[in-house]
Amino acid sequence: MKKKTLEDIQVNGKKVLVRVDFNVPVQDGKITDDNRIIQALPTIKYLLEENAKVILLSHLGRIKKEEDLENNSLKVVSERLSELLDKPVNFVPETRGELLEKAINDMKPKDIVMMENTRFEDLEGKKESKNDPDLGKYWASLGDLFVNDAFGTAHRAHASNVGIASRLETAAGFLMEKEIRYIGSTVENPERPFVAILGGAKVSDKIGVIENLLKIADKVLIGGGMTYTFMKAQGLNIGNSIVELDKVDLAKSLLEQANGKIILPLDFAVAEEFSADSPYRYTDYKGIKDNEEGLDIGPKTIKMFKKELKGAKTVVWNGPVGVFEFENFAKGTQAICEILANLEDTRTIIGGGDSAAAAIQMGFKEKFTHISTGGGASLQFLEGKELPGIESIDHSIDCGCEGSDCEC
Repeated sequence: MKKKTLEDIQVNGKKVLVRVDFNVPVQDGKITDDNRIIQALPTIKYLLEENAKVILLSHLGRIKKEEDLENNSLKVVSERLSELLDKPVNFVPETRGELLEKAINDMKPKDIVMMENTRFEDLEGKKESKNDPDLGKYWASLGDLFVNDAFGTAHRAHASNVGIASRLETAAGFLMEKEIRYIGSTVENPERPFVAILGGAKVSDKIGVIENLLKIADKVLIGGGMTYTFMKAQGLNIGNSIVELDKVDLAKSLLEQANGKIILPLDFAVAEEFSADSPYRYTDYKGIKDNEEGLDIGPKTIKMFKKELKGAKTVVWNGPVGVFEFENFAKGTQAICEILANLEDTRTIIGGGDSAAAAIQMGFKEKFTHISTGGGASLQFLEGKELPGIESIDHSIDCGCEGSDCEC
């Protein structure tokens, strides 16, 4: 099923509403990571080149009380975008009203207007997050066309994505198109061998992903804190490692379903304290002491994972395999980055979240086929779930369906 893209719509002279994901980290009034802004540039630049009037919508943080408004204004984002484009961005500190309407009505082709944080509408009644129909209708009235380029919110039905899309012709931006192409096609029809790497702390966070990948992947390599719940399910010693005792039976069931597809680590970096400078050593499960916890995979595991990944044609990685925030326990995650970066003729996809942050932080941003910009969205996509933000994008005329069974 194909979705409309930018090249399927005529934008010349049109007011184009663009939902971007500018939910960037801001500390002391400064953006600490502008990757999401940079990822949206191709879509914005294309629309400007095609003579469109570009109206940007995004959320930033969560708005629960009055004090959150000052700390989550998109003004700082508009300033950074202006620097990246070397072009003025007209920031309007409102989400609706005469000031916003006048700014849009006064636009000329190639102008950019950015409205204030869409979640400012959540202060009273969560109108944005609950897809208030009147809010979606109002925002849609401000433009002629809608482009959804915010994959990071695609798993949510909000007024600024689904609400607008239900009222305007809607296409996917270039970033959204990439996410659909790489993650969507991998889930639907991966080139084999297909190997998945799953990390992170909890099995409970990845239940649906594990179950779906067991159906479509050839191997699933497990790392991170969830390892110890799987080990506990096998009756193995885990010392004082993190474990979800209420998910041990589930882990046991997943291992049974896997028929050997799930591959667990052979050794671990263990320490007596969860801290950056805690002394550590490597051992297999038999050597973990009662007062020690596993904080990273060990060298034997890295060697085994490298062997398992050799020859893979598709690799999806979601979740670090150790506490990468601590230098001593980032070695496993660093090794995974290096292994994937050196695979030949392999589609390598990082499914957002902490693994994406780790890869970028460690300098591997350009070494992967695709790094997803959506944490929760990429997880649900990997589960095989329909995402409201994607479903609401119009189907392409050339959707690929044939005959009376076409659902497009």
